[in-house]
Amino acid sequence: MEDEGKKGKTFGLGCEPVVGSLAPAKKKEYRITNRLQEGQRPIYAVAFNFLDSRYLNVFVTVGGNRVTVYQCLEGGVIAVLQSYVDEDKDEAFYTVSWACSDEGSPFIVAGGSKGIIRVIDAGRESIYRDESLRLWNTQTGICILIFAGAGGHRNEILSVVYTASVHVNYVDCTRWLGDFILSKSVDDEIMLWEPKVKEEITGTGAFDVLQKYPIPACDIWFIKFSCDFHFNIATVGNRTGKIYVWELQLSHPESNSPIRQTATSFDGSTILSCTEDGTIWRWDDVSNSST
Repeated sequence: MEDEGKKGKTFGLGCEPVVGSLAPAKKKEYRITNRLQEGQRPIYAVAFNFLDSRYLNVFVTVGGNRVTVYQCLEGGVIAVLQSYVDEDKDEAFYTVSWACSDEGSPFIVAGGSKGIIRVIDAGRESIYRDESLRLWNTQTGICILIFAGAGGHRNEILSVVYTASVHVNYVDCTRWLGDFILSKSVDDEIMLWEPKVKEEITGTGAFDVLQKYPIPACDIWFIKFSCDFHFNIATVGNRTGKIYVWELQLSHPESNSPIRQTATSFDGSTILSCTEDGTIWRWDDVSNSST
């Protein structure tokens, strides 16, 4: 019986991809609690800090040559904590993420049209710039590897990803999900797939698609999805200003600009979106609220 059970567990590998519904195990109800106009420039990226329990309600956005740090407070309040303006007025940041030092100081890493990576020590408000991607041992402080030189960054930095020929069109967002990868293309879909990195497989680009998740009106370049820390919730916007949370759709009559990226809080209770018209939208879970 045990052998038969193992044979029956194919997990979709080598089979036709399953079309997923993105249905959550528990329905949530979200409501708009704030809307903040950052400026007239598009906001291309937004990210919560999952690395430090002290800053789980802190998020960062990038738009134009500006990097802004905010905090989500009770009652839907969004407070501005810090703002950094690049010395190059023609810089346009497209991607941002969080890192931290051994001492726990929060770092912000941003990159964009100039091909330069900015590392901002948000604790000390100091900024470092580089055209390379570096791999560090955080315990010893030693730089192990530098991805630069003749093949280094000389153009726009959109995202740091691992990819294979899974999609037939542009891929603008990827996330690791254990040993699998979630990736999104401009073909109105997110795919869940397994990269074949086993020793017995030679060559590159081998993969197995497990599931496909259709997304309506998500056929333009640079729209990124997000997940909460535990990967219980996935959220993505589209070109008509709607957010899809599994099967649940979030929309507001005044939100009709393309949503470039969503950010989901550590516990999934707050969803943020940044839009082409420079607006930050905040949605909070009111499922357990008495009001």
